[in-house]
Amino acid sequence: MKGILITLLVGFSINCTGLLACDMSGETGIAEENNLWIGPDQKTASTIDQATFNTIIDDVSKFYGPVISNLGGQLKVNRLWSNGTVNAYAQRRGRYYEVSMFGGLARHDQATPDAFALVLCHELGHHLGGIPQKSAISWASSEGQSDYFGTLKCLRMYMEGHDNIKIVSRMKINAKVKTLCDKQFTDKNDAAICMRSSMAGKALASVLAAISRKNFPNFNSPDRNVVKKHDDKHPHPQCRLDTYFAGAVCDADKDMDVSDSDINEGVCSRSWGDTEGVRPKCWFKP
Repeated sequence: MKGILITLLVGFSINCTGLLACDMSGETGIAEENNLWIGPDQKTASTIDQATFNTIIDDVSKFYGPVISNLGGQLKVNRLWSNGTVNAYAQRRGRYYEVSMFGGLARHDQATPDAFALVLCHELGHHLGGIPQKSAISWASSEGQSDYFGTLKCLRMYMEGHDNIKIVSRMKINAKVKTLCDKQFTDKNDAAICMRSSMAGKALASVLAAISRKNFPNFNSPDRNVVKKHDDKHPHPQCRLDTYFAGAVCDADKDMDVSDSDINEGVCSRSWGDTEGVRPKCWFKP
């Protein structure tokens, strides 16, 4: 999702230099390359208005701005509400850790506020998600790893201060999700965050499935494909849902950082004997 050179219909552009990792095709967005455009005047089923768009960005940024500052960088989120692009991007520009968030994606019919927060978390995951990283962009965590970071660390930070038990009581939670979240977390608020994050993953994976015109994912039909090496490209929507779900149910400490050198640090890992919350083999090679 990072390092892109894309000139948009409304004239917005991200300019790349030789120092940046740029993808001329735009395939490094959270979604595959697409020509969808959902302008601010179009009617959709999304409940995300401009105020919600900005509040979510504010709330996630207040946690990760200081983290990036401690790394010697500065977080810059480009808030492009009026832009109808149905995607999101991350880019490293000198000391700036950039993320571009578009109103078009927020207005997609399948998008929810929690799914939109997960989009931002995914983009931050490219900057902060650790290994495995993209083979062609040394600073950028792979798509699957960024998905995993999104629910494993970032959404937990974002949701921690919310009344998650009350929020979840108003949601329709998949039975498998409820059972596993209750099993993994004895604290009721932590279990509620697990459920809420899992459903955010379902909504986002459904957005991505709609964009790519693939089958909608389901908690009860995990992707059975097994890769021979880490796949740093976009996994299929079902694989992405499996990854969001794994991050949500992993009981690793949210405050324990992932690593750029140790693939098992700060995560649930088969190497530790974990059976739940591990990265799925549809993109991750243990």
